[in-house]
Amino acid sequence: MHSIYARINNISALLSTSLMCLLGAIAVSSYFFTADPKGLLDVSSIQVFPGNARRYVNKNQDFAFVNFNVSADLTPLFNWNTKQLFLYLSAEYTNPQGIRNDVVIWDKIVRRKEDANIDIAGRNKYVFREPSSSFKNIPPAHYTLKYNVMPYVGVLTYGEAARTKEPVAFPESRDLS
Repeated sequence: MHSIYARINNISALLSTSLMCLLGAIAVSSYFFTADPKGLLDVSSIQVFPGNARRYVNKNQDFAFVNFNVSADLTPLFNWNTKQLFLYLSAEYTNPQGIRNDVVIWDKIVRRKEDANIDIAGRNKYVFREPSSSFKNIPPAHYTLKYNVMPYVGVLTYGEAARTKEPVAFPESRDLS
């Protein structure tokens, strides 16, 4: 005859195995869900100003301020397994040394399907500076609105919702005076 501890062990093993199989089935079913959200991204202006980097007292760097307009319908990304979306706007360019840079300049977390219609006119949220100190001789950059779908169960999926049609050039640096 089995003891009470053996019976509790058997029941908890059955429940945990059933729960893991259910979570695995949910994760596998997320692979079959595909959505292709579309949006528009327009960079209205870029201004470049010289300044001092906080980390380096005597090092002058150029800082870029990007004004942009984003409109996108991201509601197709929400389903029964979507917890939230992480949206971010990035600038992609290659510097003269051939190093590819992908700089995040703005981000937002969308937690509800009702908030997934994005229509924002804003400015970069994070500091945008070139590691080589100057945006001079830097080729034009593509700006991209990307997303990361965070599910309740399963793997994270990444995608692109909008992109500038043409690369946008960096203007010459100008003083604040």
